[in-house]
Amino acid sequence: MQPEIGFGKGFSAEMAEKLAIQAIAFIAGDPARLGRFLAESGLGPENVRQAARDASFLPAVLDFILAHETDLLDFATEIGIDPKYIGAARRALSAEKFERST
Repeated sequence: MQPEIGFGKGFSAEMAEKLAIQAIAFIAGDPARLGRFLAESGLGPENVRQAARDASFLPAVLDFILAHETDLLDFATEIGIDPKYIGAARRALSAEKFERST
């Protein structure tokens, strides 16, 4: 899933959201990683679905991936993208949130 645009031109919010959703599946696919995500986020299994409705959830998912180099590299490899695109997706989600609030 290499973005069809040049890295320097940005990353669409839609592509960033799709990437973050893939990251959720990646996190959930490993019990140890999921446990670490829940512990760091303060979420419990019972309230993840509700938290996912919050606008800050998808950026937080990418923050989690970006904060753990092994997870970042494993996730990028699993979905077949350069790890730099994960950071670009995170920035795109930040820009979208900023644009919505103005």
